[in-house]
Amino acid sequence: MNKNSKLRRRLRPIAWDGLSLALRPTLGWRRLPDYLIVGTQRGGTTSLQNALTAHPNITSARLQKGVHFFDTAYHRGTDWYRLQFPTGVHARKVERRTGAPLCVGEASPYYMFHPLAPERIQHDLPSIKLIVVLRDPVERAISHYKHEVRRGNEELSIDAALDAEPARLDGEEQRIIDLQPGYNSFAHQTFSYTARGRYIEQVGNLITRFGRDRLLVMASEHVFAHPETALRRVYEFLDVPISMPDEFPRMNPTAHSTVPDSVRARLCATFAEDNEKLFALTGERYPWQ
Repeated sequence: MNKNSKLRRRLRPIAWDGLSLALRPTLGWRRLPDYLIVGTQRGGTTSLQNALTAHPNITSARLQKGVHFFDTAYHRGTDWYRLQFPTGVHARKVERRTGAPLCVGEASPYYMFHPLAPERIQHDLPSIKLIVVLRDPVERAISHYKHEVRRGNEELSIDAALDAEPARLDGEEQRIIDLQPGYNSFAHQTFSYTARGRYIEQVGNLITRFGRDRLLVMASEHVFAHPETALRRVYEFLDVPISMPDEFPRMNPTAHSTVPDSVRARLCATFAEDNEKLFALTGERYPWQ
């Protein structure tokens, strides 16, 4: 991890703790979210959340699109989480102005992959609605790898990184479970290039815990190719009035990644069986390799 990334990670909790302490008297007025965008990383969650919060009846957490409470900040407690969201006073102002209730949400794409986050969400937010944006796992893995290279976290070639992934992740999921809630695994978050793309296990777990009616699954390729159709699906899912933004900019974009054909073929073979199972589970076939 480069020096700037380390500094940001150290300063962010300090800033949040100071602000949360100042806002503690408002705790009883604050409301918990109505929806979470839970995945996947490098799948377009930032773009979708930004488009949603352009809606007059949708708002996000106070400081950023994702709070990461249920994965890396659970030790801070539910009071701290509630302080990240707007007050009921604000919600009533929005309803008076627009004639429709306020809908509150956040987007933390590690939630779906984290071994404990779905269980924690089910316990603390039993009526929550979940949105999942899935990207072609081949492109997602390549984008993830290049993202970590840019951040200074990855020094291996992509072939070597894929070879090293099992050893890097070995035992990390169990350590997260055994050492909760204060243990956060850098390797599990950073080097899970193929593990995060095994969507069948993650989506299946969410369906088991929350039911199909409270889960909206979309392919990011469809979201970006047909943003108006995708937003209509989300608005209907969240039960908010239709209100299209003026534009749907793509945040954190990456061009189609150039990698050796052998790497792409390797990743296609890695995900082929899981993808077919996912298509059968969701009843949709996504435009993936």
